[in-house]
Amino acid sequence: MAACGPGPVSPRGDDATRWAGRDGGLVPSRRSARPSARRNPRPSARSDARTAATLTERWTVIDGVKVFYRESVEPRPPTTPMVHLHGFGLSGRYLLPTAQRLAGDFHTLVPDLPGFGRSGRPRESPGVPELADAAAAFLDDRGVDRVSLVGNSMGCAVICEFAHRHPGRLERAVLVAPAGGLHNQPLHRAVRQLARDGVREPVGLLPVAVPDYLRYGVPSTIRMFQALTRYPALERLLALRVPTLVVVGSADPLMPDPRRIQQIASRIENEVLLVVIHGAAHAINFSHPGELANVIRQFMADEPIRDDPDEPGDARVHEIHRGVRLPPASTSPEAG
Repeated sequence: MAACGPGPVSPRGDDATRWAGRDGGLVPSRRSARPSARRNPRPSARSDARTAATLTERWTVIDGVKVFYRESVEPRPPTTPMVHLHGFGLSGRYLLPTAQRLAGDFHTLVPDLPGFGRSGRPRESPGVPELADAAAAFLDDRGVDRVSLVGNSMGCAVICEFAHRHPGRLERAVLVAPAGGLHNQPLHRAVRQLARDGVREPVGLLPVAVPDYLRYGVPSTIRMFQALTRYPALERLLALRVPTLVVVGSADPLMPDPRRIQQIASRIENEVLLVVIHGAAHAINFSHPGELANVIRQFMADEPIRDDPDEPGDARVHEIHRGVRLPPASTSPEAG
C-alpha cells in the first residue's frame, strides 16, 4: 500500500525523536532540533546528472498478458540489473523519482506487475506468490538471471516471496516501507492508516496515485488485501539470506511502533540493515527520492550509511540496526 493525500509531509513534533539510536537504544536524535533551512543548497553536478537519467517506455507479453515497463540504458561497466516493484493498487509510475536517480548507476527496470497500472489483467487475480512468479517471468523475458530488487509496501512482500520461490536469483533486496502485516489488519484499520498517511504525502502524488487506484478497482483491492493478510511476511523476512536494506519513514502510520520494529530487528542476525528517513511517510520512493537513492547506493557498495549534505530538505538518515553478517559500520559517523 502506498497512500496519497492533499498536503506535504507534516509529521507530529515527536516523530523525529521517537526513533532509536543504533543498537536499540531509544534516544532522541541530536540533529532533530536543527532548523529545516540548515540544508538547502543547489543540487551538486553529480546529483543533476543522476536525476537526468531517463527510462524508456516499453511493452512485452508474459504468459499471454501485456506487461508495461520502463527501462534504462545499461551502464558501463555493466552492473547487476535493479528492478523496482510497486505497492498495492499502484503502478511503477510513483517509483520513478528514485528509479531515475539510480538509472545512471544500475541497469534499471520498472514494470507494472500483471493486473496493475497499464499492464493487462490475468484471468485469475494474482496473490503474492503469483506476483513473485510474474516478476521472475519478467526477468526471464528480459534475459536477466540475477537481480537486485527494490520494493515499496506490497512490493516488499513480493521480493520476500521471490527470494523464497526463486533462490539464487536475488543478489540484494531493498525493502522500503514494508506493509501488509498484523499492524495493518483488519481492513478498516488499514483504511484509517492510509487516510492518516494521505495528509503526510506530497500533493504531487495525487495525480499519480488516484488514477492507478481507480483503475485497480474495489474488488481487486479487497482480494489483494485478503491475500496480504494471509502472507507470512515476518517468516519470509527472517529467512532472507541475501544482503537486505530495510528503509522506513519516521512519519509512516502504516509502520508499527518503533519499539516493535526494533524487537523484530533484534531477531535478525543475517545481512539486514535497518535505516530510518526522518520526516518521510509511506511513499518514500516518491517523496524522498534523493535521500533514498543515496542510501541505496551506499548499501549496494557496502559503504557506511551517511546522510547526503547536498540533498535539499531536512530529511535525515539514521541507521538503527545492522546485522552481524554485514560489513561493520565502525567508520560511519553517527547519523542521529
